[in-house]
Amino acid sequence: MVFTFLTVTPTGSWTGAPKEYQEGEAGFAVMLPNTDGVHIKPFHFCKKTISLEAMKEAGLVDNPELRVVVMFIYEAYKSGGARFLSQILEPLTNSKALIAGGLVEGVFSPPRECCSKGSYGVIGLALSGRKVQGASVLLDQDVGTAKEAEATVRRLKAARIPERNTLGFMFACVGRGQNYYHNQHNVEADAFHKVFPNTPLFGLFGNGEIGCDRIVKDDYTLCNSDSDTLQHEYTTVMTLVHFG
Repeated sequence: MVFTFLTVTPTGSWTGAPKEYQEGEAGFAVMLPNTDGVHIKPFHFCKKTISLEAMKEAGLVDNPELRVVVMFIYEAYKSGGARFLSQILEPLTNSKALIAGGLVEGVFSPPRECCSKGSYGVIGLALSGRKVQGASVLLDQDVGTAKEAEATVRRLKAARIPERNTLGFMFACVGRGQNYYHNQHNVEADAFHKVFPNTPLFGLFGNGEIGCDRIVKDDYTLCNSDSDTLQHEYTTVMTLVHFG
């Protein structure tokens, strides 16, 4: 997948400060090891393949072990894209899983014969297993200073997610970043690093954000949301995912 803008922790040390890149094209790769008790299943749907049955097969529906869903919706601005997005999100709101992701312009993925070139769709990962934990917070449109950003990110601390084997994901609106914070650069990535100095952060600036304030830990889930409040604009969804 290639992003026009992204956030990434540089290679060399996972404790390095993450950087926000808002010019040019870039990408990142995350390699996840095989871990007992953690099941990671990729999924890819387009308008021809999306159905409740397909979502069940991907582990997204009727899966009591589902803990975290990370998704990237592409070409959603096209006719029918909004309805497609609702088809994805409405079944997921009935689960106790953490849902996080963003709307992107396009993706690179293994070709699917059913999906015509240029059509909208979604790719992502379904993470299942009792060892998986997650937490997310929404930096909404009212968060406009470095101090406010740090205070919001600090709410993730309440989840007490273990630092070991944990990654951070940041899904931000392309309208945020340096311009949103009055020409201050790297505000949200710096806020995350200040609160979680030992956790790598990866993310993107996209055309819409998916997520809410949610904690998924053991058998406990906290979130008050529906499919409408999972969709946002001019916001950032900051997420922690623990892989056991």
